[in-house]
Amino acid sequence: MLLGALLDAGLALDDLRADLALLGVGGYRLAAERVTRRGLTGTHLRVDIVPGDRPARHPADVEAIVGGSNLPPRVVARSLAVFRRIARAEAAIHGTSVEQVHFHEIGAVDSLVDVVGFAAGLERLGVEEVYASPLPLGSGTVETEHGRLPVPAPATLALLAEVGAPTLPGPGPGELVTPTGAGLLAELATFERPAMAVGRVGYGFGTREYPWANALRAWLGEPLPAAGPEADQVVKMACNLDNASGEVLGYVLERLMEAGALDAWFTPIQMKKNRPAVKLSVLARPEDQARLVDLILRETPTLGVRYQVLSRAVAGREIREVETPWGTVRVKVKLLAGRPVAAAPEYDDCARLAAGAGVPLAQVMEAARRAARPV
Repeated sequence: MLLGALLDAGLALDDLRADLALLGVGGYRLAAERVTRRGLTGTHLRVDIVPGDRPARHPADVEAIVGGSNLPPRVVARSLAVFRRIARAEAAIHGTSVEQVHFHEIGAVDSLVDVVGFAAGLERLGVEEVYASPLPLGSGTVETEHGRLPVPAPATLALLAEVGAPTLPGPGPGELVTPTGAGLLAELATFERPAMAVGRVGYGFGTREYPWANALRAWLGEPLPAAGPEADQVVKMACNLDNASGEVLGYVLERLMEAGALDAWFTPIQMKKNRPAVKLSVLARPEDQARLVDLILRETPTLGVRYQVLSRAVAGREIREVETPWGTVRVKVKLLAGRPVAAAPEYDDCARLAAGAGVPLAQVMEAARRAARPV
C-alpha cells in the first residue's frame, strides 16, 4: 500500500521496475491498476509471485542482495536500515541472534520489493523526510510461518514499541499494519504532521475488502517555515561570589562557554557584611546542566548553585557571508517565519579585517551591515 500510494502520487511504474531489476532477484511480476473503492480512486499495486520455492533468507542473504546492487547509495542505506531493524526485532522475539534469524515472510521476494521499492520511490520523488500519522492496529489473528499469531503480529508490535509509535484502535478485525510496514515507518518516519504545502496526494489500496476504504494516503509537499518563534526550555544557573579573584572569574567564564553554556555573565551585587561581590549567571540546555554545575563547583569557591527551568521563544538564525572592500565577513541573520528581519556582522571577522587593513573597526562593521541589507 505504501508503494501503491507513491505510484498514485507520481512515481512511474517503469522507474520502479528498473530500480528493482538492479537487485538481480526474479520470480515476481509487478502490476498496477487504477481502482475505485468506497468512493475513493487510487492505485492497487500487485506483486504477483511466480510459483516455485520461497527461500527463507537470513539477514546476511538480504545484505548481500541489497548491498551488492547498483542502486543509489541512499536507497541501499535506507533499505538495509529497515531490514536490520526488523532483524533485531525478530531476534528478540525468537530469543536468538540476528545472524540466526530466518526471514520467512520478510525475506520473501515481495518484502524485498516492498522495502527496496519504497526506498527507491522516495529517491525518485526527491523525498527528504517521511512523516506518519498514528497507526490503526487491527485485531484477531494472522497465519504465519510460525503458525497462528495474534494481531498486531509480535514483530509489528515490537517495531512500533521500539520507537514509541502512536497507535489507534483499528476500525475492525484484520492485520492493518504488517511487520514490513512497521519496519519501514519505524526506521524512516517521524510520527507527527509537519507544516507543509501539499503538492500531490496518492492513494494506495490493499487487496482485502473492508467496510471502510482499505487505502493508505500519501501527501507529497514542501516544508513551510514555522509561523512564529520556536519555543524551547533552558536552565538558568546562578551563584554569588565574594571571594574569587578577577583571574578566577575570567577563567571560569571562558570554561563555561567552552563547555557548552549558551551564555554566561557577571552582575555586580552587594552581599552580607556590605561585601561587594558578583553574581555568576549561566544559561544552558537542560541536558548540559549537571556538567556545568559540576564545573562551577569545582572552579569557584561557591558552596551551592541555584537553578531554575525557563521557557523561551527563539527566533531562527543562520550564518551568511557578505563581501566588504577588505574581505569576507560572516553575518548572523535573524529569521522570523523564515524571513530575515535583521543582520549583525561577526565581531571577530570585522576586527581581523580592520586590524589587517589599518582602518577603523566601525568602518568595517558598517560596510558589512550595508552589504547584508539585501539579505
